[in-house]
Amino acid sequence: MNVALLAPIAWRVPPRHYGPWERVVSLLAEGLVDLGVDVTLFATLDSETRATLDGVCPRPYEEDPDIDAGVWSALHIGYAMERAGRFDVVHNHFDFRPLTYAGLVDTPVVTTIHGFSSERILPAYRAYADRTRYVSISDADRHPALPYAATVWHGIDLEAFTPRTDADDYLLFFGRIHPDKGAADAIEVARRAGRRLVLAGIVQDEGYFREAVEPHLGERVEYVGSVGPAERDRLLGGAAALLHLIHFDEPFGLSVVEAFACGTPVVARPRGSMPELVRDGVDGALVAGVDEAVERLPEVVALDRAAIREGAETRFSRERMAREYLAVYEQIVGGAG
Repeated sequence: MNVALLAPIAWRVPPRHYGPWERVVSLLAEGLVDLGVDVTLFATLDSETRATLDGVCPRPYEEDPDIDAGVWSALHIGYAMERAGRFDVVHNHFDFRPLTYAGLVDTPVVTTIHGFSSERILPAYRAYADRTRYVSISDADRHPALPYAATVWHGIDLEAFTPRTDADDYLLFFGRIHPDKGAADAIEVARRAGRRLVLAGIVQDEGYFREAVEPHLGERVEYVGSVGPAERDRLLGGAAALLHLIHFDEPFGLSVVEAFACGTPVVARPRGSMPELVRDGVDGALVAGVDEAVERLPEVVALDRAAIREGAETRFSRERMAREYLAVYEQIVGGAG
């Protein structure tokens, strides 16, 4: 099997800190290589992989202001799709833009939909539904107007996360600083529970950060910015619990399963994929809001952290993700998809 993986170019593969789509592509590339698949990764040329790296964009546009996102995205996608004939499958992780090439190449195109930014992009997915095969990242994120070949949960590199059977006293918010992600709710839960809170992630909404987060920073609430792999492991592993009190339908939630890999329980609102990922009373709690989060926190922090890690190994390994995607490729190339 000869597979092309088309990654976004906002960040390097793997990302230095933030970049969830790029992180998933990296994990999939390495997992497929381990399975003996011939993989070519189309990504920024500063990317690192055991697959064959190809592409035209020298650096991520989020890290270099001289890289115009629109221009280099077009060049990147065009370069990869012009070489589609070399592969058995092209696996698109770059949202809807590469779909416009799907009818111009003979190679089957698989597209993982990493969530819907809005209903406004749906016409592009519908227009090419008969020329590509869609994969959802959770059952909750399936759109009723689209056909799907499979749902494949993200996998993670379990070796990158250190399981801990103990924890420090702090709670953790790990994600974009944006109203959707519930940082303000996490601050309130920590205040009422009498625990320290650490917030980590990029600031995606400056106004929200200034109004809802910054006034609370101090000895009990710390913002550490966007962190790289080593610090991510330390923060997730040391937390008594991860607070994921989202205000939107989360397509997946990498930080949730990364917390599980450290043995850290998760308190989440039951929106989007959360009821699929969080097993209430086993590796976390699904709560209606701040009041219930505070009420259930003592129960959550007492959960068996070794069992949480064991569940992550079974459900969210990189190897499992790679095997499931390989099965999708084989089905499509065999004519059954």
